[in-house]
Amino acid sequence: MSFEKLNLIEPIKRSLAEEGYVMPTPIQEQAIPYILKGRDILGCSQTGTGKTAAFAVPILQNLYLEKLSADEREHPRALILSPTRELTIQINESFSIYGKYTGLKNAAYYGGVKMLAQLQSSGYGVDIVVATPGRLTDMMNQGKISLDKIQVLVLDEADKMFDLGFAEDLNKVLQAVPKEIQTLFFSASMPPDMAQFASNILTLPVRIEVAAGTFNAPKIKQAIYFVSQNDKTKLLFHLIEEEEMKSVLIFVNDKKVADKIVEQMNQRGIPSRALHGKKSQNNREQSLAKMKEGHLKVLVATDVLSRGIDIEFLSHVINYDMPREPESYIHRIGRTGRAGAAGFALSFCNKNEMRMMERIEQLNGFKIPIIVNHPFHTNEHYSNEIRTPKPTVRREKAKIIEPEAEALPTMNSTEYVEPVEDEIKKQRRRIVKKDQTLISESGKKTAGKPVKAKK
Repeated sequence: MSFEKLNLIEPIKRSLAEEGYVMPTPIQEQAIPYILKGRDILGCSQTGTGKTAAFAVPILQNLYLEKLSADEREHPRALILSPTRELTIQINESFSIYGKYTGLKNAAYYGGVKMLAQLQSSGYGVDIVVATPGRLTDMMNQGKISLDKIQVLVLDEADKMFDLGFAEDLNKVLQAVPKEIQTLFFSASMPPDMAQFASNILTLPVRIEVAAGTFNAPKIKQAIYFVSQNDKTKLLFHLIEEEEMKSVLIFVNDKKVADKIVEQMNQRGIPSRALHGKKSQNNREQSLAKMKEGHLKVLVATDVLSRGIDIEFLSHVINYDMPREPESYIHRIGRTGRAGAAGFALSFCNKNEMRMMERIEQLNGFKIPIIVNHPFHTNEHYSNEIRTPKPTVRREKAKIIEPEAEALPTMNSTEYVEPVEDEIKKQRRRIVKKDQTLISESGKKTAGKPVKAKK
């Protein structure tokens, strides 16, 4: 299927064509029609699958077709929440690209920058707000924003928002938005508590899964280097210099290590910068901009920022340290091979990281090749056998699971009929989205005061 067959309006098709979009990804192909119809979505999708366009394009189209006057657009009508400043900026840029011929206005609000400066920059009549939960609730508390007119709410990277302790902020937002609202919920993982959280706020959602349980990235060439911890820096310089890497994103588990590597890179004449939580927002934005413009060859980052880094044509991702969680591996290597492009993901593994490597391979669904022909290879505690990767589990289409609701057949039924708008509204009224029900960190319904976020 091409974007031409998704019944998109001309202004959006024009912007997509200019960006080289021809064929939608599986999640775009499946989600866009349902979002255009006003359905709630429960999306379980890994990074790099085109998820942002899957919700941004239909939101832009639905708002555009309302044809509201400037006076009627005083307050925002769409709200997108994301866990990090970098991801917020990235999503906002996507809305600007896809919606540049619609006349709609979007703005990003996040911490690390003065609130007044952001408000002055965005100006009056913002249709779409992309924000981190913390900055949004600060604006709400100061009366700087109204959510009374919100029609669609997107929770992007919901699992990460919970990991970062935004439960209390999410409670406040859910109380502030209207009850009858379209909600789009996206999460890279869907453990039981996250599924319970989603069920509390979604109405007859269509569940869309893309490669659940496996990571499908056939154009990302993955490899493991067995190396002692003391030799990792030597191996890093060897690869960057010998392999003539064009653009490299290096992931480490410690901010001090990131700064040390950058210092050593610059001493060798390799333009590099660090990207971690101790850097100011302006510094982060400058680093990403320089990398995108080709003025930097290397960025060294921590996992906190792995989901918000979007650099076109990034050639290599190097895991200097193996991640602390297998899922982080997916987010790390997903920074390369974007939108179907080729990329390389190389991981350095010492003897203490073997168990994590095994867990990553289990999540991957295949054995990652081991590279031994390098000067720092070590056999200590490793097998000399070069393992042959098994084929990656691939899915040509996203899997759609319709909700099991009273008097509503599922998609698998030959008698399936699309729920009419009145039925969806009726079901939404049954689910308390405002006053009585709050969402705790564990995803359970609670009553009374908002649950405090994790420290």
